[in-house]
Amino acid sequence: MAKVLVLLSVVAVNLFISHSASIENQRLFINAVIRVQHLHQLAANLITNFEEQLSPEDRRQLSKIFPLSFCNSDSIEAPTGKDETQKSSVLKLLQISYRLIDSWELPNKFLGNPNQISEKLVDLKIGIELLISGCQDGQTSLDDNDSLLLPFEDFYQTLGDGNVRKTFRLLSCFKKDMHKVETYLSVAKCRRSLDSNCTL
Repeated sequence: MAKVLVLLSVVAVNLFISHSASIENQRLFINAVIRVQHLHQLAANLITNFEEQLSPEDRRQLSKIFPLSFCNSDSIEAPTGKDETQKSSVLKLLQISYRLIDSWELPNKFLGNPNQISEKLVDLKIGIELLISGCQDGQTSLDDNDSLLLPFEDFYQTLGDGNVRKTFRLLSCFKKDMHKVETYLSVAKCRRSLDSNCTL
């Protein structure tokens, strides 16, 4: 009888620990999604403020140029489209999100309010690292099969010259990447909550 009670106590403790870990994990996901939503909105505001200073003709020309532009982060292997995103594992979505956030460590200083953006990026990166640690269970680490990013320096050295196209491209790339991370983290969060409908 004593052995049964001990066994039941162990099971109860394990269930409690598992439940507590699950709640903490969900809290981390919620915080990460809130942070990236804020960054995405901040990116949209930066572009709006920038466009308001341009002539209608400049705005029209820039909106044609950007879809053909290359962002530095395009070299990061990521799902293309809703179907690929839905099929990707939670760990893969987290790792891609981490790489995208990390890719802005240097260029964020050229984006309007650099201190505010930098702090938010660092907070989000730490949160994603914690989520990755909780998901890995012996799977591939961040250092394995890492995509090599092209150097930012060449592009950003001339940003101070008032080049409208480069500034617009930078802001547009930032917004695009924050939208990707928001999508990936939202899908990963939904999967972890065991929601049966995690469609985009």
